[in-house]
Amino acid sequence: METIRLEQNGAVATVILNRPEVHNAFNVTMISEMTEVFTQLGHDDGVRVVVLAGKGKSFSAGGDLNWMKQSISYTEAQNKEDATNMAKMFNTIDTCPKPVIARIHGAALGGGCGLTSCVDIAVASENALFGLTEVRLGIIPAAISPYVLQKIGLSNARRFFMTSERFDANTALDIGLVHIVTTSEKLDEVVQTEVEKMMIGGPKAHGETKSLIRAVANHDPIDVLEETANRIARVRVSDEAQEGMNAFFEKRKPNWIEQE
Repeated sequence: METIRLEQNGAVATVILNRPEVHNAFNVTMISEMTEVFTQLGHDDGVRVVVLAGKGKSFSAGGDLNWMKQSISYTEAQNKEDATNMAKMFNTIDTCPKPVIARIHGAALGGGCGLTSCVDIAVASENALFGLTEVRLGIIPAAISPYVLQKIGLSNARRFFMTSERFDANTALDIGLVHIVTTSEKLDEVVQTEVEKMMIGGPKAHGETKSLIRAVANHDPIDVLEETANRIARVRVSDEAQEGMNAFFEKRKPNWIEQE
């Protein structure tokens, strides 16, 4: 792959944005490769957790300037195809059945905020800088908007989409864009702690839980009563759930946790 690097240590896969010379900004190739790798990891039974990180000084500065310059001459149809591919990338990350943890440092602007919004846990260093800066260029944060709105809510989205102001990690924490802020020195340690937490849960249960959240979000409980009942009934009879419940009552670790 040209723009990302994939590393695997046991059941933990790390996807590293690997365009440090442009602060890991997106281009057509990166969008394609990210979609491909997250699709692959989602289907890999040997992967339990995915960490998303950036090489160099930044997590991701959003759209690549050369790519954006090319888009000036695109037709509306070409722009639609371009935007659809980007939207598919964000959706593939968001719907990945494996827990996804972002390691965020430096700039996380535009599409970098979009990536932050698509993961399950976002851990940021205190030097991280965020911004939804699209309107400065006369464009809109369309592809990332569903994920950002889910993360920070309508009120905060209206503010930061419109002002395009940049904000620090503590503000990102306050509005719910990130979950944890730590020092640069402890960033890897904190990410590893979150990885270890994920290893306690059943691998298939993680995927089922992410699917459940998407199915019931923003619905009245009574409207999804049958849906939730069907889901838990189906999962309870699965091999993983049977093992997990039996392990609990037998006071032992389930078979997906490494035995000491």
